[in-house]
Amino acid sequence: MDDPEILIPSPPKRRRLLVRFSGVALIGFAVSALVLHLGLEAGLRPWISRLIALLCAMNVTFLINGRFVFKALTRRTFMAQWLAYAANSAFGNFCNYWIFVTLESTHRPFIGDPYVALFAGSIAAWAINFTGARFLVFGGAARKVVGRVALLNRRGLPVAPGPVEPESSHR
Repeated sequence: MDDPEILIPSPPKRRRLLVRFSGVALIGFAVSALVLHLGLEAGLRPWISRLIALLCAMNVTFLINGRFVFKALTRRTFMAQWLAYAANSAFGNFCNYWIFVTLESTHRPFIGDPYVALFAGSIAAWAINFTGARFLVFGGAARKVVGRVALLNRRGLPVAPGPVEPESSHR
């Protein structure tokens, strides 16, 4: 009894998803590097510039991933999806920021460079954020939550909308 909503995507679909997510991660990296550079040029301390850059990059990647990679972003569920994405990204961004501050604070010629620290932290965050977005925010776990919310709605209980559309990760 196979439920088409729970089937695992084929390997080619998973690869395309990974490639698209990675492309969006590169866009997020570029946004982050630009905002970091602008903050440093404006005289902000590196750690403050990096916090601002993380927030900007997270919002840009949320919009692109939700709309084009996972095809799950809707006006009706926008806020719930953003909250789920932000919560998922919080751990990845924490690790990203921690690696950045740790490396940058060494003040060593190569690893202490803010842009090298940015790259190292971004690689770690990419792996963490992809896993969470794929399986928790836009994947099977999110579909289960949406299914439960729909069941509660049919029973007439007041509930908030789910974070994603049920068929979102199958495209």
